[in-house]
Amino acid sequence: MTHTSNIDSATELRRLSRKLKSLRESRDWTLDELAERTGLSKPYLSRLEAGERQPSIAALLSIAQTYSVTVAALFQEEQQAPQVVVRQGQRPLKTGNGLFHTSLSERGGEFNLRPIRVIVPVDRAGGDLYQHDGEEWLYVLSGHLRLILGNEQHLLSEGDAAHFDARTPHRLVAEGETDAELLLVATVAPRPLLGSYL
Repeated sequence: MTHTSNIDSATELRRLSRKLKSLRESRDWTLDELAERTGLSKPYLSRLEAGERQPSIAALLSIAQTYSVTVAALFQEEQQAPQVVVRQGQRPLKTGNGLFHTSLSERGGEFNLRPIRVIVPVDRAGGDLYQHDGEEWLYVLSGHLRLILGNEQHLLSEGDAAHFDARTPHRLVAEGETDAELLLVATVAPRPLLGSYL
């Protein structure tokens, strides 16, 4: 009985910590600002958001009043509708394997297709070939791209496309004096795709 109670308490504490952080970030408040509004210390609030401390009733009342929600709402999981549209500039460029890339979908865990915008720098270092499960389709938006695919090499220009089995060792190389930008759609789990692709 005690064991089950401890599990339930830990679950509630994690749920509360996630909700507290979400509420603060949705308002663009820093911990310092929240501390000033609630009258609670910054270290105390930080530990609550990290799930490292159980709050007092007084603290919960103060936090709920600050966010204009009920105490019960602090323990409720947020049900967010899946995002269908990704706006320009909404997803920042990341770097990996000498490339710049950004996901063009917020639905990564739901669907098999992974659309990605990729910029291949003209001075990309290294020469490693990558391979992973699934398939890839790419479309060159600008620049010139050399697609190394196994023992073959293909030169692609703006408007050209390629579709291949991603288990074949491959690499993207920008040709000429400018970066190559492309739209890439892959069918593969996100981590291998962003960690060992192209």
